[in-house]
Amino acid sequence: MGEENPLTSQTSLYRDLVRDTMRDDCRSIGADATCGDAVVSLREGAGTCVVVTDPAGRPVGILTEQDVARRIAFIAKPEQPVRDLMTGPVRTISADEFLFHAVATMRRLDIRHLPAVDGNGVLVGVLRLKDALFESTPRLMEEMDALAGDGGIEGLRAVKGRLAEIAGGLLDDGVPVPQIQALLTEVNNDVYRRVTDLVMEDMARAGQGPPPREFAVIVMGSGGRGENFIFPDQDNGLILADQGDGDREAEDAWFLELARRLTQALDTVGFPLCRGDVMATNPVWRQPLADWKRQFSSWVADGTAESLRYCDIISDFRAVRGAEDLAQSLRRHMLDTVSANRSFLRGLATESEVAGVALGFFDRFILVRDDELHEGTINLKQSGLLPLVEAVRIVAFRDSIAAPSTLGRIDALGEAGYLDRDERDYLSGAYHHLAGLILRHQVAAARDGKEVSYYVAPESLTRREKDVLVDSFKAIRRFRDRVRAELTGDIFG
Repeated sequence: MGEENPLTSQTSLYRDLVRDTMRDDCRSIGADATCGDAVVSLREGAGTCVVVTDPAGRPVGILTEQDVARRIAFIAKPEQPVRDLMTGPVRTISADEFLFHAVATMRRLDIRHLPAVDGNGVLVGVLRLKDALFESTPRLMEEMDALAGDGGIEGLRAVKGRLAEIAGGLLDDGVPVPQIQALLTEVNNDVYRRVTDLVMEDMARAGQGPPPREFAVIVMGSGGRGENFIFPDQDNGLILADQGDGDREAEDAWFLELARRLTQALDTVGFPLCRGDVMATNPVWRQPLADWKRQFSSWVADGTAESLRYCDIISDFRAVRGAEDLAQSLRRHMLDTVSANRSFLRGLATESEVAGVALGFFDRFILVRDDELHEGTINLKQSGLLPLVEAVRIVAFRDSIAAPSTLGRIDALGEAGYLDRDERDYLSGAYHHLAGLILRHQVAAARDGKEVSYYVAPESLTRREKDVLVDSFKAIRRFRDRVRAELTGDIFG
């Protein structure tokens, strides 16, 4: 087994959760235990601290090896209660929090041990700073401090403002583009979660109370696939737990207010409002779970262009805040509904042909002509990446493949034997090349203070990049033709 790439190790600090690095074999003792008990626990355990907990298992203090040396050894009597000498109250962190938040918190507070707790506040492990920072650089530390923000809206706006710079640094260091996309997605989705929490705190302070029932905030599109670029707009919704005994009208009003505040706050921090109104403020994208399922089934049965477009929008989503089980239930329903519905898949394949590959006769690029601002360029997302994403997703739907990302779906189709080794390599290579060109272009534009977009001028590419782009477009076109032929019987296009 080869050694882990240190660049991969560094980016994992952004993607991993606290539970991925914490030690779950930590020792804990009650506050009534003696200092002698604490020293014995430290000596017999493998850790460098012992956490003091209340009867329910919630941390109330901590004793580290340094505390023993400074406060107990030759000073305190062995029978003295540990509560007299522990550091408390103790700062804790959720085991499901992102690792970079924990590291930034520990650096800011100058602490080396951070107890990790579950959703009930019960101790489940201890994070040691030295374990989290097995690979680090001064720049990485600066980036993590910036991404942790100060917790408020302005702090989150600053976090968003740093993403282009951080993505550029990782790109310069040779980190693979899909890993950078995964990082951008995780940070963006984390901002979503934190903004949601801030909005609900504001609503509570305004006297509007807690959520009237469970819900999940979902993001759709590239955020759902883990394929964000630098500045995605808002594609979000709310899945609500099914109706209970409460006042439906009042509950709807609460969630509408949440949606209004959330979308405005996200716009403030750097997620532009969706021009297509695919946001939780639109009742189409804010419904109880049962209604979501009925709506999706109705879209599938209807088969009109508008219904197919709605299905395409919701096809890739993930929960970023709230009850994950609501999102899982909707995802299972979607796969069960469409996997055996050949008519729907045929319609989806036909509708996806609207986004054509930007390659014409004699392998010449089809350039933008109807947009004065971007005339003479190629929209690498609309005329390259999306045709690949959509075609792969259609086959993944048919074969009930649950992998969320495009590369994950390509790999799954290869493992299942649908793609041979050459097809798999061509399609994966096409994704890597297109995503790499887009990200490099966006980073350069951000550094120069220009518009960050998906439009790339062919003359900005090297001859080799153009050649690989032609090969990528060909591979995507062949695959789309194959999918269309299999589902529609149309072999001519």
